[in-house]
Amino acid sequence: MCSEEAMEAGGLRCPRQRQVLFIFLFWGGSFAGSGFGRYSVTEETERGSFVANLVTDLGLGDRELVARGARVVFDDNKQHLLLDSHTGDLLTNEKLDREKLCGSTEPCVLYFQILVDNPFQIYQAELTVSDINDHSPVFQNKETVLKIIENTAEGTTFRLERAQDSDGGLNGIQNYTINANSFFHIKINDSDADMIYPELVLDKALDREKQQELSLTLTALDGGSPPRSGTSTIRIVILDVNDNAPQFSQAVYQTQVLENSPVGSIIAKVSAGDIDSGVYADISYSFFDASEDIRTTFQINPFSGEIVLRVLLDYELVKSYKISIQAIDGGGLFARCTVLVEVLDANDNPPELIMSSLSNHVPENSPETILAVFRIKDRDSGENGKMICYIQDNLPFLLRPSVENFYILMTEGALDRESQAEYNITITVTDLGTPRLKTQHNITVLVSDVNDNAPAFTQTSYTLFIRENNSPALHMGSVSATDTDAGANAQVTYSLLQPQDPSLPLHSLVSINADNGHLFALRALDFEALQAFEFLVGATDRGAPALSSQALVRVQVLDANDNAPFVLYPLQNGSAPCTELVPRAAEPGYLVSKVVAVDGDSGQNAWLSYQLLKATEPGLFGVWAHNGEVRTARLLSERDAAKHRLLLLVKDNGEPPLSASVTLHVLLVDGFSQAYLPLPEAAAGAAAQSDPLTVYLVIALASVSSLFLFSVLAFIAVRLCRRGRAGLVGGCSVPEGHFPGHLVDVSGTGTLSQSYQYEVCLKGGSGTSEFKFLKPILPNIQEQGFERNSEETPAFRNSFGFNF
Repeated sequence: MCSEEAMEAGGLRCPRQRQVLFIFLFWGGSFAGSGFGRYSVTEETERGSFVANLVTDLGLGDRELVARGARVVFDDNKQHLLLDSHTGDLLTNEKLDREKLCGSTEPCVLYFQILVDNPFQIYQAELTVSDINDHSPVFQNKETVLKIIENTAEGTTFRLERAQDSDGGLNGIQNYTINANSFFHIKINDSDADMIYPELVLDKALDREKQQELSLTLTALDGGSPPRSGTSTIRIVILDVNDNAPQFSQAVYQTQVLENSPVGSIIAKVSAGDIDSGVYADISYSFFDASEDIRTTFQINPFSGEIVLRVLLDYELVKSYKISIQAIDGGGLFARCTVLVEVLDANDNPPELIMSSLSNHVPENSPETILAVFRIKDRDSGENGKMICYIQDNLPFLLRPSVENFYILMTEGALDRESQAEYNITITVTDLGTPRLKTQHNITVLVSDVNDNAPAFTQTSYTLFIRENNSPALHMGSVSATDTDAGANAQVTYSLLQPQDPSLPLHSLVSINADNGHLFALRALDFEALQAFEFLVGATDRGAPALSSQALVRVQVLDANDNAPFVLYPLQNGSAPCTELVPRAAEPGYLVSKVVAVDGDSGQNAWLSYQLLKATEPGLFGVWAHNGEVRTARLLSERDAAKHRLLLLVKDNGEPPLSASVTLHVLLVDGFSQAYLPLPEAAAGAAAQSDPLTVYLVIALASVSSLFLFSVLAFIAVRLCRRGRAGLVGGCSVPEGHFPGHLVDVSGTGTLSQSYQYEVCLKGGSGTSEFKFLKPILPNIQEQGFERNSEETPAFRNSFGFNF
């Protein structure tokens, strides 16, 4: 609230409740109060008539008025003048009637302001409406009865009612005349300021017996060119002698009336007495020379002298009245008095807010921006006319006072649409009367969007899982980004960015829907070839300039059981079967051989189990389910067959499980020093026919000897050939760095009858873990009865990178 000192010193003030300092901002060098711009126009001038050229008067450029949004605002909030911004001409917007605009006030001045922006300036100006003689004088009464006693002395004056003329100045009433007669002439009385009254002067004594009545014509003339006139008839009735005229108790009555007094209220009472008697003492009261406004507003009781309100008073229209009261006795004598009525102001007019310019949109991130320029006024006076103006607290807006009760509503700083896109501002104007009256004006300000926020992904990284052997165009998952901007600034487009690994053929693996961020696999994926890959996706809005962000997507390929176990040993390549030698003296649990297999899958799909499907002699051999070791189940005897064929099954743990089978040949021998020549079937046939067929025995022995010699030579040749082929590329290519050496050795420190070395090759260029071929290389048998250490089996498996 304003302090009393501030109110007295500055008149009307309009503080904001946030202690806005009351300083008049001459925004951009306003010319307020400099007397700039005094223009005049004659009333009744046609609409569109030229008044002035503001480009010349303000010293602005030709197009500056348009660029700066010039506009004209009148104090009465009516558009009397029209501004042509392109030419700078100030034109009349309507026919102006001086009498309606200003009444009897002279001169008739209308005050207005010229407002321009960038920078904001207010130019004060005034328009004087010149009067033309378009109204004739009018008498309130077309006939006036004047009673005069016959013994009235010559030279006596009788004041007559004056005529009314809406025009002012020289066009107002300037003279009164009366028709020629021998008894009276007219005298002009100008003792009352700005008014002249006609007085009838008696030139010759009256004689009722000769003439009882006279009829005169009173003419009122104005000063126009040509002059206009109005007439009224004065009927003079000559009375017999009445010795005493009425007398008022006081010549001037003064009274005060509140403007909101109800109709019918008695505002004053006049009283007059007459010492005559009879009919000459009867007094009647009436208005004398009262204007139409007074007769409409007040009424007098002719018998009691009480003055009563006929309509409500309005302090803002008329602040005081001067009423002439006439008391006439029965004999025609009269007396007059004056009643001065002062209208007291009541706080019956709420403040007014007149908007000069308004902008409901403001771009976010803009500095201080003018939103509205408005003016406040209150038609009441005194404390009732003092005002304060404010807006709500906690809003990023300022209300700054300017000149002549003008105020500027502007932003306090940059606004953020994402924090709040719409503001409802209530401008409240309150007067200081009792009771206080207020006016509120609501403004909705919309903050327009600027592309100042990049799209934001819901996650900084995404992990997607897809099972291998998927169908092409499979929907893998989605990424999502949101943009807190609005409109096109919030429309997000998704794209694939360059992968971190330049060798990754991303665009042949994955595609993204630019509108919704759905990710699709373009082709079937192979876990054994590609277990996981990463790439970046981008989200870009459609603002100008466009903003973007990115997120990491990791695709994890899930293994499917699509690879059956592959047996590394014993070899199943269609060549001569591999035969394991077992001494007949072997103890139960003797390690005959070890089935070595791998599975290209991973996890439980690569967990292998072993089982014996078929054996020549069931119960003689067994296989361990988890490591594939084939061991004797019991002691061997002479009755056991020398040759055994074992069918083993290797099965993974996938769904559904896949398997592979392998055949293992076992030959029972008495000792590793005994030569391994004939098959048991041939030896048995020869023994059966030894007696009758000696010749065949000799042939058989020669054949066995030749076969043994050939086997030894073949074995030596194979060993030499295998060693010579280790460096050749065509036969077996092992990428450098994949394995620690060319051969994987399983030392003969266990229970196997010999040491084994496995030559392992990967299929060149396949990109998979599929084995091309593998062969055991058998060393010379050095000793018998050695044991194989089964604990080295995991090391063998790990050298291939597989978990058996």
